[in-house]
Amino acid sequence: MKLQEAKQQFIQSWGVLGNQWGINRTMAQVHALLLISEAPLSTDDVMEQLNISRGNANLNIRELMDWGLVEKMIVPGDRKEYFVADKDIWQVATRIMAQRKKRELDPMLKVLNQLQEVEGDKKDPAIKSFTETIGNIRKFAGHAEKTIDTIIKAEENWFLNSFIKFFK
Repeated sequence: MKLQEAKQQFIQSWGVLGNQWGINRTMAQVHALLLISEAPLSTDDVMEQLNISRGNANLNIRELMDWGLVEKMIVPGDRKEYFVADKDIWQVATRIMAQRKKRELDPMLKVLNQLQEVEGDKKDPAIKSFTETIGNIRKFAGHAEKTIDTIIKAEENWFLNSFIKFFK
């Protein structure tokens, strides 16, 4: 497989994978392009290589910057803005987990905490069933939160060693 073909396949595959992570396909493709680029890319470069509009490129680059996956870079002597992706896959994974936790799990936990405080007779079978179900979901979500927090705070070597021990 030629390099250009391999790059295109990676970009397309990363787009599909990103969609499964909760990132839109184009955002993941922009990220993939920046990941595999040996030099910083301008918005024009991203537009040209992915065949997307300026607005789409700008929106997705800004979103990637908000996620902490891409940084703006200044090239001396050039007025354009350039962008680079963090190529440390451990950092990429932990930042994605942190953003997903912040955007999905944290709001869900807030709602679950509010739902546990249902007014009425705690002996009423309907209230009891509801609060037990919500409590069990809350407990599971709490364990997920602790696990994600541990992974986010963990060192790469600790995680890899723990992962290897898990499968032995």
